[in-house]
Parts: sequence; C-alpha cells; structure tokens
Amino acid sequence: MSQLPKKTLAAILVEQKRDLVIASIDLPEVLAVGQVFVTFHYSGICGSQLGEIDGVKGQDQWLPHLLGHEASGTVLAIGPGVRFVKPQDRVVVHWRRGRGIESVTPKYSWNGKTVNAGWVTSFNQHAVISENRLTVIPPDTDLKTAALYGCAVTTGLGTIENKAKIRLGDRVVVFGAGGIGLNLIQGAILAGAAEVIAVDLFDNRLELASTMGATAVVNAKLCDAFAKITELLNGQKPDVFIDNTGKPEIIAHGYELVQSEGRVVLVGVPRIGSTTSLYTLDLHFGKTLTGTTGGEADPSVDIPRYMNLFAKRKLSLSPLITEVAPLSAVNHLILGMRNGQTAGRCLIDLEAAL
Repeated sequence: MSQLPKKTLAAILVEQKRDLVIASIDLPEVLAVGQVFVTFHYSGICGSQLGEIDGVKGQDQWLPHLLGHEASGTVLAIGPGVRFVKPQDRVVVHWRRGRGIESVTPKYSWNGKTVNAGWVTSFNQHAVISENRLTVIPPDTDLKTAALYGCAVTTGLGTIENKAKIRLGDRVVVFGAGGIGLNLIQGAILAGAAEVIAVDLFDNRLELASTMGATAVVNAKLCDAFAKITELLNGQKPDVFIDNTGKPEIIAHGYELVQSEGRVVLVGVPRIGSTTSLYTLDLHFGKTLTGTTGGEADPSVDIPRYMNLFAKRKLSLSPLITEVAPLSAVNHLILGMRNGQTAGRCLIDLEAAL
C-alpha cells in the first residue's frame, strides 16, 4: 500500500446525538486477508445512520467510529485471498454480505486515538472494506445511481420480493416515503400492485412518491391517515402494509388495517425499549407480521439483476436523488433528512472540492 493514500477525510461519530466531526484520519498501512482498499465516488445516507447517531438501538460501545453503508467506488488495491474484485474495478459498496471473504474490521487512527469501523463504511473518501461487501458493476455505470444499490434499492425491491410477496392486483400501503419507501413504492408497482398508497409527513416526499408510481398519497400531518386510507380504498382493506417508521402505534394500526390474510412488513427499526400490543388471533388464520433485514437481498445476485431490470425497462433512479453535497456538508444533509427538506435520497459527493 506504499503508493496509496496514507490519510483520508472522514465524518466521525464521536458522540451520540451530536454532529459528525469532519477530520483527516490515518489509514491502515497493511491490508489483511480479504480486505480491499477502495476510493469512493458517492455515498448515500440511510435512516440507519440517523439511528446510530440518535442511539436508537442503545448505548454505542464503539465510539468514535465511522459511518455509512451504501456507496459507489473504485478498487485501488486488494489484500491476500481476495478473488472477486481486482484493482480498477467499479464497485457497489453494500452492508449485506455478498460473495467473498469476510475480513477482520479495519482500525483507523485520529490524533493518536483509534477510530473503529465495521466491514463497510462510506462517509469517508477512502476505506478498507471487506471483500464480501463489494459487488463489481460495469465500468460505464452511472456512479450516482450506483450508490443507491448498496441499500435503498436492494432493501426496497428485496422487501417487495422476499417479504411482502406482492401479487398482481394487490392493494399496498407504504407508510414512510423516504429513500427506501420510494423504492418500495416503485417495486410494488413493478410487481403488479393495483393500488399503492404512500403516507408521509411531508408534501415534497409525497410528490416524489407520486412520480415513482404511488396511485394515492396521504399527508399524515393533515388528517387521520388510517381513516383516509380506508376512504381511498372505498372501505376495502389493504393486502399489504409496509412500515418504515418503526413507531409502535403505526405498526399496531397497520396490523389492524390489513385484511384477514394480509401481510404486515416492518422495515423501520423501533427505538430500543419500545413495545406494541396486538390481538394475535388473526395470525392463526393467515395474517402475517414480519420484519426484514435489508429485504433479505443477496447483493452479489440481486444488484446485477436489479441493474438489468432498470436498464431493460428504461427506468431511472435519478429522480430519487434530490440533493448532492460534499463531505463537509454531511451534517447539513442529515438535517435535511430530519426536517423533511430532503424529499428523496441525498448523496455525499466524495470527489467534490471541500
């Protein structure tokens, strides 16, 4: 790695519920078995990172550490044993395991202190990534939209295929129309749903949801969302309810709302310690309630498959990207996600001048 960068700029989570710190960190000097040195082009910001910052899953034992799990990049070097990527390959960086070695996690340093990282991080200009978190893509792939395949697209379409199991003519409700929600909407339409109702708190997100195929939209700030859904369906019950919020009261209402053999799929992660109460009798007669982890997607198989789908159908993911800014603006991008100013997915441009 002697000819490779020795330092890189990164956004570091130093303290929960605080802004990320932008700083130069020292890169590892040697690649271990299964490790790959990657330079990034674009990284998405997922709600999962907001959850890490906010401590949704509890106290963080790994501070300070790096963040990010969906990106487009180029391989600069490979460690021992790596077989599925090579230098100069364009890659999608993803958090779900694909093919290849699962390496040890890298350690970075900053002002003499260790900065922890998982098998993948992407809020940094360069990173050491585990081989099984990389999928090679064609060299002419658009690098902005490629980043979305690391999480937003695979989670959205994977959930539709593997968990929601949409059938032709199904009535579907997607509660929460952020980056993953928009892909759920698009995926439900592609799978043959007759009606897809998008629910959110922000009109700009709902406008984008309509663009992505939602047949109706509901602003839950302005009305009783569940009563409005029933009205829009002319008193009929939805077949599928997908929750992206993780809020117990929405999960409970969604469970009550679907028809007797309906499917409720939980994408959003509830805050630690939160609970809900359900009358479980319907589960004995065909109703299902299930969670998903990244749509159970297999990145090595599904990323090429989904890319081919979008190419052959001449569909574009570009409308999903509504803001792009350099790494120095990462806290501004996160704020836009929190306050609703960002309608779709925002990207960190890791090649942009700071």
